[in-house]
Amino acid sequence: MITENEVIDTQKSWSDGLLKIVSKHKNNEDYIKETHDFIDNIYDYNNGSVLFKPTLASDSQFRLSKESAVSYFIGNNDKYLEDTGFALKGWDNVIWENAMIKLEGDIAIAMGNYFFLNGAQKLKVEFSFVFKKYDDGIIKILLHDSHLPYAK
Repeated sequence: MITENEVIDTQKSWSDGLLKIVSKHKNNEDYIKETHDFIDNIYDYNNGSVLFKPTLASDSQFRLSKESAVSYFIGNNDKYLEDTGFALKGWDNVIWENAMIKLEGDIAIAMGNYFFLNGAQKLKVEFSFVFKKYDDGIIKILLHDSHLPYAK
């Protein structure tokens, strides 16, 4: 069974992983390897496709492969020309606000807003995530859907 605290811990791990990519990029360290490790550790691409709809993607909206997810986070991929690297935007914090976490055995669904901060900039993003806890206790993301709020 997956617990609400495990979901919250996994969300924190996601944020920590993103911010580690940011830090490695700023410090001219190997942020490319860090991004691959981040994707391997948190997303379930090693067990098959992940349903990933990233926030700032419109030409290639759905990222079902690891390659496409890595491209979204750090760009520099000729197959995804719109990608400038979400993780390279210099974020310094991520704040999660869950509207609800629904637990269903080894699956959890979380929906809410998360906020990406970069100095005075604060980007509000709506999210839905599906997490799966495997028999070995490892939790992976199966679905990541995020988008900017509707604007009138």
